[in-house]
Amino acid sequence: MSSERTKLVEEVLLRSRELSTETVMFHTAISETRGLSAVESKVLDYVARFGPQTPKELARHSGLAPASVTAMIDRLESKGIVNREPHPDDRRKILISLDSHAIASGVHLWDHLVKRMYELCDRYTDGELRTIIGFVEAAAALTHESTAKLTGSTNE
Repeated sequence: MSSERTKLVEEVLLRSRELSTETVMFHTAISETRGLSAVESKVLDYVARFGPQTPKELARHSGLAPASVTAMIDRLESKGIVNREPHPDDRRKILISLDSHAIASGVHLWDHLVKRMYELCDRYTDGELRTIIGFVEAAAALTHESTAKLTGSTNE
């Protein structure tokens, strides 16, 4: 690898690290505003992105122990953030879903970031955005894979 390429890769890694830190701090601020832990907030994101999940699915996605997920669900339900629903295909299971009123009451907290991210995207061509999407998607998959490796969790 050329020295210029090495410097560029190191710069990507540094900037990715900076973005990760700033993202964690932003999510921590959002979580504290809502009375949630950062982990609770991120587990809720799995439900927001993938739809209602069983506790087992949430444990698998997050890499958290099933007992930890159960305790978290209890806390989130007592805060009115999630609901337990019967599973439509298996009455022995439950699904965890987001409470739409609780989620709607916090949407405004994202307004500044979302508005500014749209403005940032306006700086790039469609082709550049496709490249960024590919990089971020692959980086997220690698990060998830690394988390699963550390926690002994699988994505199956």
